[in-house]
Amino acid sequence: MKFSKMHGAGNDYIYVNCFEENVTVPEKLAVILSRRHYSVGSDGLVLIMPSDKADFRMRIFNADGSEAMMCGNATRCIGKYVYDFGLTAKTDITLETNSGIKYLTLFTENGKVRKVTVDMGKAILTPRDIPIDSSLERFIAQPVTADGITYKVTAVSMGNPHAVIFTDDVDSLDLEKIGPPMENHELFPNRVNTEFVQVINSRTLKMRVWERGSGETYACGTGTCATVVAACLNGICRQDEDVLVHLVGGDLTINYKSDGTVLMTGGAEYVYTGEVSDEYIKSEMERL
Repeated sequence: MKFSKMHGAGNDYIYVNCFEENVTVPEKLAVILSRRHYSVGSDGLVLIMPSDKADFRMRIFNADGSEAMMCGNATRCIGKYVYDFGLTAKTDITLETNSGIKYLTLFTENGKVRKVTVDMGKAILTPRDIPIDSSLERFIAQPVTADGITYKVTAVSMGNPHAVIFTDDVDSLDLEKIGPPMENHELFPNRVNTEFVQVINSRTLKMRVWERGSGETYACGTGTCATVVAACLNGICRQDEDVLVHLVGGDLTINYKSDGTVLMTGGAEYVYTGEVSDEYIKSEMERL
């Protein structure tokens, strides 16, 4: 099976072109291929597929095999993949995800995509739709205790649930310790991605993320969008202004529009193409 390794701001996934390859058990394949040191190594597996609703369809599986609704960084990488590898000549494309149709604008240079702007749709703020177990109209800066530590949490969904926590120093945090208790908190029936955010100024933030099903990753596109939305809801940033967010793997620019939609702009990098033997996949499948 042929694959491509790509990353957006360090959020690395294995991409399979399902116009050419047939993936029958993606949940198990994601676990097999994502293991660092023993296999390709990644934050998960992304399938690029035909769609009857859009130009292309994506399915994304975390490193633990669970299927995600969507991923902003992977969305940008798909934009680069389909253009650079000749699956489309358009620079405005639509992408079907498990959280709806996303609209991508591709910026090219010398025949290659250099950056992508994604219309991520409207932020979801109603607790039951995030989902979070709360009767509040909105869940903004609410106290949540996880493993004995109380945080002020703002809950946002960008098609997947996020808990945004503002803190003074993100570099000193032990995410391996504090991430899992929040990810699996009883408030979040579908688990939750958690963003820890340091405010630099009203147009610059610094963020680390604990992704459900993957642990700490270098970046999270939907999480970066949720972070800027939360910053606006808490009076830190302003709508209709570009906000630069520094992540471990790079920078993203987010604009939370006054109509509720969120625009994300950032790069996407092709790393290499490889091939996994059928024998290896079969033997590892038998071990799971």
